[in-house]
Amino acid sequence: MTAQRRAILEELRGTDAHPSATELYEMVRRRLPRISLGTVYRNLEIMSEEGLALKLEHAGAECRFDGNVAPHSHVRCLGCGRISDVPMDIPRELVAGAAKASGYRIAGCRLEFDGWCRKCGRKRRGRCGADGA
Repeated sequence: MTAQRRAILEELRGTDAHPSATELYEMVRRRLPRISLGTVYRNLEIMSEEGLALKLEHAGAECRFDGNVAPHSHVRCLGCGRISDVPMDIPRELVAGAAKASGYRIAGCRLEFDGWCRKCGRKRRGRCGADGA
């Protein structure tokens, strides 16, 4: 593993903020001032393909990355876009039901919830009866 890739992976695994490539670039630049944004993007793609990082894609939003590759769920704020881990097990019945309904042999599952973080939920109070905050 190259020194650049190692630095990117260490920064990614050292945060639970699920940074974008640009945010991670700013973090890595403190250690490697000469690294380019393109290098960070390329290495994140490679690490995602190799299973060293998770690429979190959501339509209309900038990709985010996660250094925690163990199976886990996420929640995304509909207000600010923040992503947080959800420390819960995915019920086996859900996976079995998906396999039965689709005819697929399920190899994995990524469960993502949408809602409002506490900060954005406070801003929304009064606009919507069930804001989830």
